[in-house]
Amino acid sequence: MEHRQTEAPPSYDSVVNQNLYDQNTPPPSYPGLQTLAANQIQPDYIPQPIIQTAAPCVVETIPSQRRQVLGTSKRCCYGGSSGTAVVVVLVVIAVWLGVRYGSRLWSLSESKETCPLSSVDCDGKRDCSQGSDEYRCVRFGTANQLQVMTSNSRLFLPVCAQGWNKNIADQTCKQLGFRQSYEDGVLLTNSSSFQSLTSQFTNTIQGSVNKSTSCPGQKTVSLYCSKCGKPPVSTRIIGGNVSAEGQWPWQASLHFQGHHTCGGTLVAPDFIITAAHCFPNESPSYQVPSNWKVYIGLVSQLRLPSPYYVNQIILHENYDPKTNNYDIALLKLARPASNIQPVCLPVFGQTFSPSQLCWTTGFGVIRQGDDSSSTSLMAVTVDLIDSSVCNSPNVYGGRITENMQCAGDLKGGRDSCQGDSGGPLVCKADEQWYLTGVTSWGDGCGKKNRPGIYSNVGRLLMWIYGKMQVKAQYFCIFMCTYTNTFI
Repeated sequence: MEHRQTEAPPSYDSVVNQNLYDQNTPPPSYPGLQTLAANQIQPDYIPQPIIQTAAPCVVETIPSQRRQVLGTSKRCCYGGSSGTAVVVVLVVIAVWLGVRYGSRLWSLSESKETCPLSSVDCDGKRDCSQGSDEYRCVRFGTANQLQVMTSNSRLFLPVCAQGWNKNIADQTCKQLGFRQSYEDGVLLTNSSSFQSLTSQFTNTIQGSVNKSTSCPGQKTVSLYCSKCGKPPVSTRIIGGNVSAEGQWPWQASLHFQGHHTCGGTLVAPDFIITAAHCFPNESPSYQVPSNWKVYIGLVSQLRLPSPYYVNQIILHENYDPKTNNYDIALLKLARPASNIQPVCLPVFGQTFSPSQLCWTTGFGVIRQGDDSSSTSLMAVTVDLIDSSVCNSPNVYGGRITENMQCAGDLKGGRDSCQGDSGGPLVCKADEQWYLTGVTSWGDGCGKKNRPGIYSNVGRLLMWIYGKMQVKAQYFCIFMCTYTNTFI
């Protein structure tokens, strides 16, 4: 089956009035479209804040919310009052460090990941300093069948339902970066090998199972970690129209220093998926979490809900700004978006055919060359285009990697544009919407034979789950060492 993709990513050329921003850390300047040779492909992937009609001020209902950028969760706390003064001092220091250095502090700590020679992957024991030896051990198969790999099996096998309970379901979902489980059930399978639960659940599901060749009734676990992909408003719009309230509840607008700059998608209460190119290395201010605010579930930039702050910006380690390969990032929010429905992540091996509905949404400019983005959330239906077609000489000539998806219309007209980057490409299957792609790059907007290119979420699932797992746990371990007040 073909993997589908939606409209082309935004054109980030000569759209911003540079005088609106701090001249000490201005957005990077890039050549306008008119300076490009006619036969040269210019990737439209460079982020810059977009000028919009001024939005009203938003009253932030939690005065201390800025401090939540560094975490004020009660999950880690001191037990007695004798250490209060020390805690206050340490929290103040931590807040100052976070505001001053932002994600650069966490990036520095990430670079120190070390693994002993004796480390063993997927044995349920954290050997590496950041736990990377344990974050590629769990995945979901068809119908959300829970599949686990252990150090003994070295294969992803279904988990036998014998002994399964709600507590284990919750712990497994928490391990993957969710708050708890939403629903679990039983699936019949014809597999000849299983992962059977041991007598006691340990810290991880991979450390709590053993490979076996029998499972009563061939009943295995089906697990859903969130209610996802079923918006309260049915989707019956025609491509290019304004979206209705509640139609795409997972849509996020990422504001850099007060202006919409990129899109994003809520995939778990604490995590937003977006594009790595929204945080360019050449402009360090873009990688400071306190410079960003996240608005989720909105349909108008003129009616902004309360913002979410960012604790951490997590870029794919292999992201290449020259080729746009691995163009994906995760934002860890300072507080969970608990009342907003996320989109579903695809399961392992899930494919989407040309007959399935796929849409891309965003607040980007409506036409290439416009000097302001849309204040309304726009949605357009797009066709998934096979990579072999997209790599043909008259399209992108071999630039599409296995981590990319191509979507739009080869005839032109249906595409994303500047300001849509990082936003979702979603496809519908079995009455649920799945995040299929992340708006990444393209040559202009809506041009013939220049469809949009999206990061292939299905190919990057293990990275997504791995980072959600490690960051949800590691952020607490690293910072709780100093303040005991972090998530």
